[in-house]
Amino acid sequence: MNLREVSKAFGGIVLYGEELLDQMDIEYAYGADLMSDVLAFAKPGSLLLTGLTNVQIIRTSQMLDIPAVIFVRGKRPREETVKLAESLKMPVLLSCKSMFETCGLLYQAGLKPCTIPNREV
Repeated sequence: MNLREVSKAFGGIVLYGEELLDQMDIEYAYGADLMSDVLAFAKPGSLLLTGLTNVQIIRTSQMLDIPAVIFVRGKRPREETVKLAESLKMPVLLSCKSMFETCGLLYQAGLKPCTIPNREV
């Protein structure tokens, strides 16, 4: 599904990249607030959902070939974060819903989760 359809699924607010939404197809999503989890489990090309709003989120997303970021819980990123995303042509969206609810709506809409390897507990 394209990023515009993704945004509609959770009632997203576009902070940057309105003109790019129809051009980006998204198949997978990953939600995390721990950078180590993002680095370990997010797939290239997947959508990142996070409550972290600093510029490092955009830098990490760029490094992992993540094409767009959704900030959850109504947390707005700093202006410098959005400006960096803009310079990279990386859409930034905002969800006023919780991470759990946003992920659930995206899963219900058809996005697939990034698979986490089975580990013994």
